Amino acid sequence: MNKSTRKAIIAGNWKMNKTRREAKELLEAIKPLVANAEGNVEVIACVPFTNLETAINTTAGSNVKVGAENVHFEKSGAFTGEISADMLVELGVEYVVIGHSERRQYFGETDETVNKRLLSAIGSGLKAILCVGETLEQREQGITEEVIAMQTKIALQGTCEKCIKNVVIAYEPVWAIGTGKVATPEQAQDVCAFIRKTIAGLFNQEVADGITIQYGGSMNAKNCAELLAKPDIDGGLIGGASLKAEDFNTIVQAAVNG
Repeated sequence: MNKSTRKAIIAGNWKMNKTRREAKELLEAIKPLVANAEGNVEVIACVPFTNLETAINTTAGSNVKVGAENVHFEKSGAFTGEISADMLVELGVEYVVIGHSERRQYFGETDETVNKRLLSAIGSGLKAILCVGETLEQREQGITEEVIAMQTKIALQGTCEKCIKNVVIAYEPVWAIGTGKVATPEQAQDVCAFIRKTIAGLFNQEVADGITIQYGGSMNAKNCAELLAKPDIDGGLIGGASLKAEDFNTIVQAAVNG
């Protein structure tokens, strides 16, 4: 399997952090640090809704792309507090995170609503970062693969071989998000390889070999190189480390260096 055939993607997931002023300062610090990644590694900042316009204006002309952290599945309607895919596209957003475990845990996301959001996003021209991952209890029960397969298959229902090119999959073990715990490189590799196998079963091996699969469980400046060296880990969905320009750049450079 040739890793060079896939795009490496490092995406920062800022979560509910940073005012507009702080967002501008952080992005201004990040831009020159990651400029050398252009053409080699895709660099994305997924920011809160209130920071999207600031982020788009600040990153204009740079190689840093902007993503949102959520999207609704309807185009419009009585959905107070929600944002549609068309609204994001109009702003100039390119990526959106879908199905993050925190959305599932705190806001009632299900595999079915994740599927609806994903279809709406890619149907409107956005690129989706689809999150899948098991809880600690599920891992200890030995059903990690069953959980990952179910989440992946349901989320991708209704997609086609062409549109799957606009989907990135992020493996984020729930037990390793914001806890400081990290899957070992071998554990992360095993699940990312299983996700690729699942994609091959849904589509074909060529599609599976071409899809970018990130690791998203507390990747940081200290462990990124070892994780990114694994053959089926093509990038990272970065939480806390994305809020520090130097740490985020360390991860980007680890991806640049392969």
